[in-house]
Amino acid sequence: QVQLVESGGGLVQAGGSLRLSCAASGIIVSHYAMGWYRQAPGQQRELIASISNGGASTDYSDSVKGRFTISKNIALNTVHLQMNSLRPEDTGVYLCFGYDSGSWSMGRPKYWGQGTQVTVSS
Repeated sequence: QVQLVESGGGLVQAGGSLRLSCAASGIIVSHYAMGWYRQAPGQQRELIASISNGGASTDYSDSVKGRFTISKNIALNTVHLQMNSLRPEDTGVYLCFGYDSGSWSMGRPKYWGQGTQVTVSS
């Protein structure tokens, strides 16, 4: 059974930083591309970051490019999202997911976490 468990969310002031973690079990993160979606209130779910199976290739939405960094810790089987220069519009539930492929450009989301809330105050 695959489980993805997010942690690290919380309340932060604008301009601050948070580091989200996603602990995986039942899959090996070095075998799959992984990513993060953001679900903001009243908005469609937005794909914000992806990383290939080995970690060499990453992709970001324009809304977070230059501020967020996705990474993997292969030894711990975890995925991380470092979020800097946070803005109120970054508020939402952040969901970790696994693709059905080692390539984010050729895969589709298959495994999902429950999400962690991030709230950025102005």
